[in-house]
Amino acid sequence: MMNNVKNGVIIRNEMNHETLKTICYNGLGIALYVALSLCLQVPVFENYYLCLGYIVMLVYCYSFGPVSGALIGGIGCLLHCIMINGMRGMPGWMLGNIFMGFALGFLFKLTKKITNKILCNTVNVASIIVITTVAILGIKSITECLLYAQPFAVRTANNIYAFIADVVVLIVALPMCSMLNAVLKSNNN
Repeated sequence: MMNNVKNGVIIRNEMNHETLKTICYNGLGIALYVALSLCLQVPVFENYYLCLGYIVMLVYCYSFGPVSGALIGGIGCLLHCIMINGMRGMPGWMLGNIFMGFALGFLFKLTKKITNKILCNTVNVASIIVITTVAILGIKSITECLLYAQPFAVRTANNIYAFIADVVVLIVALPMCSMLNAVLKSNNN
């Protein structure tokens, strides 16, 4: 905490404790996204693997909301792609992840209020499929179509594997969200 004196009045420049905590949690989330994406690559199709960084993004969407989800997904993807292969493939993934993080974070704010667990899980799974479809088969494909001057149908066909791998990770990780959220909230007090 730093103090400035202006006209004899002490002005405090202190960051809100909650804001600082949120910044730290987001930084940790980005680092975890990159670490899991780099260290635990589980191949499933040709050049595609299960990106376990999505587990971190999903937990942050659930526990911290859309802004944190978008930050973790976007910046995590950016850093992961730069470390793996430079900028190749990054813009589409990053834009798709930003959309996914924001949309899933917003979705979870709404579905946490549903008391019927079966209905809540059904809505979450269906929404994950729709949101991932828009992000990977839509946003990622359109971005790559524009960047690489390839037909949309070709880019979409190439992204089918990524779509399937991403949906599987997100759906399998869904039960972890409520468990980890309970741990985060208990540590937060």
